[in-house]
This record gives sequence, C-alpha cells and structure tokens, in this order.
Amino acid sequence: MAKGEGAESGSATGLLPPGILRGEENGRTQKGGKKQLTICSKLCYAVGGAPYQITGCALGFFLQIYLLDVAQVDPFSASIILFVGRAWDAITDPLVGFCISKSSWSRLGRLMPWIIFSTPLAVIAYFLIWFVPDFPRNQALWYLVFYCLFETLVTCFHVPYSALTMFISTEQSERDSATAYRMTVEVLGTVLGTAIQGQIVGKVDTPCIQDPDILVEEVNQTHATSSLNDTKNAYMLAAGVIASIYVLCAVILSLGVREHREPCEKKEQPPSFFRGLRLVMNHGPYIKLIAGFLFTSLAFMLVEGNFALFCTYTLGFRNEFQNLLLAIMLSATLTIPIWQWFLTRFGKKTAVYVGISSAVPFFILVALMESNLIITYVVAVAAGISVAAAFLLPWSMLPDVIDDFHLKQPNARGYEPIFFSFYVFFTKFASGVSLGISTLSLDFAGYLTRGCSQPEAVKFTLKILVTVVPIGLILLGLFLFKLYPIDEEKRRENKKALRVIREEAGSSGSDTDSTELASIL
Repeated sequence: MAKGEGAESGSATGLLPPGILRGEENGRTQKGGKKQLTICSKLCYAVGGAPYQITGCALGFFLQIYLLDVAQVDPFSASIILFVGRAWDAITDPLVGFCISKSSWSRLGRLMPWIIFSTPLAVIAYFLIWFVPDFPRNQALWYLVFYCLFETLVTCFHVPYSALTMFISTEQSERDSATAYRMTVEVLGTVLGTAIQGQIVGKVDTPCIQDPDILVEEVNQTHATSSLNDTKNAYMLAAGVIASIYVLCAVILSLGVREHREPCEKKEQPPSFFRGLRLVMNHGPYIKLIAGFLFTSLAFMLVEGNFALFCTYTLGFRNEFQNLLLAIMLSATLTIPIWQWFLTRFGKKTAVYVGISSAVPFFILVALMESNLIITYVVAVAAGISVAAAFLLPWSMLPDVIDDFHLKQPNARGYEPIFFSFYVFFTKFASGVSLGISTLSLDFAGYLTRGCSQPEAVKFTLKILVTVVPIGLILLGLFLFKLYPIDEEKRRENKKALRVIREEAGSSGSDTDSTELASIL
C-alpha cells in the first residue's frame, strides 16, 4: 500500500486545492458548473508541443551525419558530442523541474514565463548548432557547447509545457482530450521536422565507399568546395525555417492558453524539491507507470535509432527511407484520434495492452521475411499505429497518477513539474541507453563507416536490434503494466472524490476567488 492511501476518506477541506480560477478566457461552463475547454484553447495548447518534436526529430536523424560529413568532425569527437549531449539532456529535466517547483507565480503564471523567455535563446542556440565555424581546431567544443545549451533551453520550454496539462483544466476528460490534440500535433511535428530537414538538405548526397580499402580522404577530395558550401547553406536554411516555426508555435501557445492558478496556493511557500522528490518516488502508481513506459519507450527508440541503417543495409531500400518514415508518421497521426476514442470507450490500461502489443506480430514478420518493399510499407503503417499509442498514452495517464497523488498526499502541492520532468528524464535515459547499445553492437559486428554495403554480421545485428530486442522489451513493459493499480474504476472514484472536494472548497472560497480575479484583471 502506497504511503497515504486512504486519505480520501478524511476531511474534504484538507485535500486537493479547490479547483481553478473562475473565468471565461479558456473555456465555457457546462451544465453542473464543469469547465470545458474550447477547441481553440485545445489547439493553441497542442501547437506548443510542436517545437520540441520538430527540433528533436531534425537533430535525431541528421545531427550525426552533419557532424561527420558537413562539419567534418572526427568520429570520436562526434560520438562524444552525441553521448554527452544526450546525457546532459536527461540531467536537465529534473534540474529544470526543481527550478520550476521553486519559482513563484507571476501575472503570466508560474510555467508560462519559462516558456516565453527560453524561446529566443533556444532559437539562437539551435541555429548555431547547424553553423560551421571558420576555426577547425575547436569545432568539437563549439558543437558540444551549443548542443548542450540548446538541450537545456528546450527543456526549459518542454518541462513547463508538459506540466501545463494540470493547469488548463481540472476535468480529467478535458485534460485527456487536450492531450490527444497535443499528441496529434506532436506527431505532425515529427513529420514536419523530417520533411523540412530532409527536403532542404537532401539535394546534396554524399557518395558511399564502394571499396572499404579506399581512404576517406580520397573520397572527400572528389567533392567540390562549392558543393560543400551549398550543403552548409542548406543546413542553415533548414535551421532557419525550423527556428521560425519554433517561435510561431511559442507565440500561439502564450497568447492562446491561460494558466489557471489554484487560489489556495497564493499564500503558500514554494515546495521543497527534495521532499517532493521523496514523495513522488514513493508513490507506487507513478513508479509502476514510468517503469512500464521505460521499457516500451526503449523498444521503440531502438527501432527509431536503427531504422535508417536497417532499411539501407538489411532490407536494401537505401532510397526509400524517407518515404517509409513518412508512412509511419502519417499512420501515427491519423490513428491518434482513434486511440483517444478507444481509451475513452475501453479504458487506458486496455488501450496500452492493445496498442503497444499490436506491433509485436509485425516485428516478427519483419524478422522472418525476405526483403519485400510492399510488405515493408504494410509493416510501416502498422508500426505507426503502435507509435500513436506510445505517444498518447503516457501523457494521458500521468494526470491520473497526479490526481491519485493529490488524494493520498493532501498537503503536497506544487509538485506537478517533478512528475513530468522525471518521466521525461527516464525516457531520455532510455534514448541514451538505446544509442549506446546500438553503437557498441554495430562496432563489435564490424560496421564500415560510409560503406555502400555491410558485412552479414552487421545486417544480422540490425535485424536483432529492430525486431527481437524490441519484442522482449515490449513484453517486459506490458508485464509491468499489470502492476499499475489505476484502472477505470479507480479513476472514476478519484474523479468523484476530487469533484466533491472542489465543490465544497469552491463554495467556501468564492470571496477569495473573486478578489484574485479582480487583482489579475
């Protein structure tokens, strides 16, 4: 039994903060006094998720080849940049979560200032990642500094944006609906990031090495200086387009979404981070949820990280990679509304089992079949269906865990950023693990850098990394989900308890609400 279980039977006035500030800016009132978000508010909130996905997709698919072939950083330095950048990216999430939990409310809110003021600095840092400096000696340090700086600044955007889910509505159904809008836009963001970066920089192709005995320097000498400059300019143009989209999305989010403050938090001191971290990590449903999604996320990240190499060398579809990726992302985008309907109709745990396990038969098919383009496209579409579930469900289930935490820890308020930041930390940790496993495995198998073909050991290793290992990780993650205690019945109980608490507290605190509303206006 988790610490504090059964606290919902206590006095209502000592539990969760009473609702949100009354107003009509971001929603309309339903019958019974419930706050319903408008479609415009949900869309403005959803647009805020695009910058993180667009930039992350562009960096994830193109940064390595950019460092090696355009910036011409040596492979060892490039691996240091990628590994340290991923590790720092994971560390910044709990650090930013700590800083947010200690920050106070302002006229803009508690989360919005982080989003607004980090945006211009993040855009500058992102552009400088794709800029090749004139000095060759310290190029590795240049990219390491600006890569880590950008990851820090985009974390200052994404962690408060993730926690914003808890402050746009107190209704679970409204938060779930807004999350579905957000996941749809984020998947579209991955498609947009891939399309922009791929179409702009894809005009210049780096030739592969037919004979592994040929020195890399000899291949590099065949490139004209003007061609390399064109490639550099193409990367900067793509960075400029993506940076402009980043700014536009941040403006829409800041103007279209109102962050609602809990009235009773006004007189409270900022919460203790370490006390909050101890309480969060002792909350059983949260640990079981992130453990399950840690393994399922690792499975899909292994596929993502090795997908290009698998298509190029194992399946032999060198020129079909972008089209297959587009098929996956479009399938995921179109099926997110279906998964939203499914989890509403059948429950979130059922959606986890059906959605994530649906990828297993197709992974088995890929492992057993010979290279076939049509079947590969079918598998890509099916994989997109599972990707949609993997995108949507964690962010839809985290608010349920936080509601359960509020009922069991009635005096613990203001810890929402810790929940979200540590979930992001663990997923980024999984990404770093998948990158390390893939790199070491391919190195041991004898991977040939920039080779037109690879040894059979490398092809077999790629097939294992894309099929067998993800299947095992998915099955382990689904087993952990069996231990997750918040089913639909428990969600309904928590929802009813929170509604009663908010109604009682709201009726006793109407004067305070009116005073705060007047001061904000």
